Amino acid sequence: MRITLFETGKTRDPFIREGVELFRKRVVRYAPFRIVSIPDLKNSRNLTMKEVQDQEGELLLKRIRPGDYVMLLDERGDEYNSISFAEHLNSLEGRVNHLCFVIGGPYGFSEKVYSRARQQLSLSRLTFSHQLVRLIFMEQLYRAFTILKGEPYHHA
Repeated sequence: MRITLFETGKTRDPFIREGVELFRKRVVRYAPFRIVSIPDLKNSRNLTMKEVQDQEGELLLKRIRPGDYVMLLDERGDEYNSISFAEHLNSLEGRVNHLCFVIGGPYGFSEKVYSRARQQLSLSRLTFSHQLVRLIFMEQLYRAFTILKGEPYHHA
């Protein structure tokens, strides 16, 4: 199963970029994985929240293919603990060719993006910045693979 993480805009903070890259290098040992950044919108300060959601959504939807399994990282999504998330990923193996995780911008997703998604995933009941979610998600994806392989990271 191939995995792509779509993110909106650049990762601004160096510590987040470094952490994401650390876990990206680890994740690629377990599965074909890539990160795709959707470019920041021009003049977004002059747009309404809905206009930003719609324009970011259109840029995202152009990159998603019909057979892709899309999972949005969303505060209203399904919550898992690390072990059940690993089990869920494992359950998709063999049924899904391309798993796409999507982290939206600060205003979240458009209705079209919600309609395209197969699932929503919440990392916590707490709210994190869309920038910080990148690092937290990458760590949890790596943790899931180590759980599935029986490696000690989860208990280290």
